[in-house]
Amino acid sequence: MNGAAARASEESMAGSSEEESGTAGSDLAARLVTLENPHPEREYEVICETPELTCVCPVTGAPDFATITISYVPASLIIELKSLKLYLWGYRDQGAYHEDVTNRVLNDLVSALSPRRMTVMTDWFVRGGIHTIVKARHP
Repeated sequence: MNGAAARASEESMAGSSEEESGTAGSDLAARLVTLENPHPEREYEVICETPELTCVCPVTGAPDFATITISYVPASLIIELKSLKLYLWGYRDQGAYHEDVTNRVLNDLVSALSPRRMTVMTDWFVRGGIHTIVKARHP
C-alpha cells in the first residue's frame, strides 16, 4: 500500500472509542475498508482466522465465543485487516444466533469485496453440551 492509501485507510478507520466498542445500533458493515488487489490477474486464496469472535445469546444474554475463519478468492478488492478486526469486534454486544452471525459476516464481506468465492466458518465453543460449526458459502 502506498503512503496516500495508508493515510486514507487510517483516516477512514479513525473514530471514537464508542464506535470501536461495537455499541448497539452501529452500522458494522460501514467499518469494512477495502484495498485494491495487487494481483487481480491471479486466482489465489486469502485465509483470515481469529479466535476472538464474540456475541451474546439473544435468548439468555449469555456470551458466545467462536473462532471464525474467512477464506476468499479476491477479484479486484481485498479486505484491510484492521477494519476486519474492528468489524468483528462489533458483534461483541449484539444478540445473535450462531447461524445469523455467520451469514451476516458473509453477506457484508461479499457486499464489500465482490470476491470470486468466499467461505465463512464459525466454530463455536460448546454450549449446553453441543458443539456447533456453521459454514456459509458464496456463490
